[in-house]
Amino acid sequence: MADKRRFSGEFADDVERLQTPGGMSEPASRAGRSADGADLASTDMSQEPSSRDDATQSTFGGGLPVEPSGEAIRRLEEQLDEARDRHLRLAAEYDNYRKRATRERSELNDRAQAALVGRLLDALDDMDRLSADGGSASAEQIRQAIELVDKKLRKELQSAGLERIEPTGAPFDPSIHEAVSTVPAPSPEQDHKVSATFQVGYRFKGALVRPARVQVYAEQGQA
Repeated sequence: MADKRRFSGEFADDVERLQTPGGMSEPASRAGRSADGADLASTDMSQEPSSRDDATQSTFGGGLPVEPSGEAIRRLEEQLDEARDRHLRLAAEYDNYRKRATRERSELNDRAQAALVGRLLDALDDMDRLSADGGSASAEQIRQAIELVDKKLRKELQSAGLERIEPTGAPFDPSIHEAVSTVPAPSPEQDHKVSATFQVGYRFKGALVRPARVQVYAEQGQA
């Protein structure tokens, strides 16, 4: 029992020695909690007012600067004015271009017509001479003069793009022919063919100017 009491006393002395300033310090858990609390208190931004102006601290989301509403409105109004001015300039330029293109197209058409008329002047001169000499000219001379004028006119018109449509004997084509009458076909092969041309048609540069008026081989009312 004496040994047991001596061991207990020595253990108590060791424990007391560990708790003295010269021994082991207090448990780290208590010191750690107090030190962490002090650190958090010293770094808490909410404990001290900001030294910067609130007007300059407007932020969006993760700290991105936000444009003040007044400046944003002014900027958008300036952009709108610039877009409106640009639209007006483009509209004015397009209107000028349209007028210029219309004027140039009209002038080009007038020049083309003037060139055609210039080429027909020789035929008109021949007609004037024929009229002046008609009293003394013979019938044969008048006929030859008319043929000459006709050839000149047709040559110039054909060179300008005029095409004569005289479809006698060709299959009837309602897109360029106008049937004014029908006659029975003498044979099945002649059915729906042009039997006679009453008035020739014309195309100018591929466009139909006047259809040819024709008679067609067909049963009555089936042309």
